[in-house]
Amino acid sequence: MKKGLFIFFLGLLSIILAACGGGGGDTSSEAEETEIIGEDIEGATELTFWTFVGQHVDLYRDAAERWNEENPDRPIKLVAETYPFEQMHNNLLLAVQSGQGGPDIVDIEIGQFPNYLQGDIQLEPLNEYVEPVLDKAVTSRFENYAKDGNYYGVPTHVGATVMFYNTEIMDQAGVDIDSIQTWDDFVAAGKKVVENTDSMMWNVGTEDWLMDMWPMISQQGSDAFDENGELILDNETNVETLQFLQDVIYEHKIAEVTPGGMNQSEEFYGYFSDGGAASILAPLWYMGRFLDNMPDLEGKIAIRPLPAWEEGGNRSAGMGGTGTVVTNQAEDVELAKEFLAYAKLSEEGNIKLWTVLGFDPPRWDTWESEEVREDNKYYQYFGDGIFDMLLEIKDDINALNFTEYTPDVISEYHTNVTQQTLRNNSQTPQEALEQAAEAVRSQME
Repeated sequence: MKKGLFIFFLGLLSIILAACGGGGGDTSSEAEETEIIGEDIEGATELTFWTFVGQHVDLYRDAAERWNEENPDRPIKLVAETYPFEQMHNNLLLAVQSGQGGPDIVDIEIGQFPNYLQGDIQLEPLNEYVEPVLDKAVTSRFENYAKDGNYYGVPTHVGATVMFYNTEIMDQAGVDIDSIQTWDDFVAAGKKVVENTDSMMWNVGTEDWLMDMWPMISQQGSDAFDENGELILDNETNVETLQFLQDVIYEHKIAEVTPGGMNQSEEFYGYFSDGGAASILAPLWYMGRFLDNMPDLEGKIAIRPLPAWEEGGNRSAGMGGTGTVVTNQAEDVELAKEFLAYAKLSEEGNIKLWTVLGFDPPRWDTWESEEVREDNKYYQYFGDGIFDMLLEIKDDINALNFTEYTPDVISEYHTNVTQQTLRNNSQTPQEALEQAAEAVRSQME
């Protein structure tokens, strides 16, 4: 059975089980939260918006209010509904397959996006709005939501992957963080940290492909799949990168397995706050994790580009993301497309991605605007220079290659590869990746 069809039936089955009361937890199809903007405006056109991140509603509330002020002759009534992650994506898949019940506008998580580009695509091309801004945007992030020359999704952020350094620990170790230009420099600095402080230099996750191996292979122009959808998980670049991760733990001894398995766990937040390690590799949107979970480190964390694999090499990668789309079930397709472009593609919309959500906007031409440079909680925590750094690395971000089998790769990586190579040190990287690739290929047959 084709995997896309299987996912559809899986989504359909979950709806049936929910209707029958099967399973545990909240399985209703009702939104967790609904907010209506413009409800009191007579004659407003209703647009429904689905998301799985409640925070994203803040952006669209702001956009809808501004839209209605600026377009009194074309007001909108935005019905914003927030659902649990799996429920929303399953409901959406069922809606596009059945041709009914879908929203006008919807957020789709980047890893789920390929499921909606199978067969007869039920999403509206956005080329007329995307193409005019590509020359002033990080284009690779738009490519993640494109197929056959059509752009179907608008990114929510660049997700530029960077290094967060604890300057207190680095200063104690006698390391100038600006001297770390390559991964060899990083290892050398790590040895100083371990020798001169009570901290490790770094942590390597066993449950977070997004913040360890994936950005590091993307830096080098590699991925789990090539641009044609062929599996390359066990290629030479990937094997050597996993070998590096294994070596920083067991040979160089400057890193350890991340407490909690990932750097987005309560166990890790406490560990890092207490000085357990000197650095974190994560996308820029991880800034919010610091503010929410590690407030005591304010003023001690500096943001720098990733180390390069060779002099002059790429020093970042775009990780994570959400593509917002317009479905062909929209009551007024053109209005929905125009409003989405207003909210996320316009200059003002991109500025709001930073000022409202704290995300690095896809349009780099806004990074030097007065509004983006105004003092806020992120500058107060991390200091100035965030966007100056991003301007230096904006061309270093490669597109990612997603397929319907990407979840299988991630599952194999977390379940088997990291356990055998990083946690247990019982397999070589080549053995582990070849075994994982074989398992994924069996799913693709």
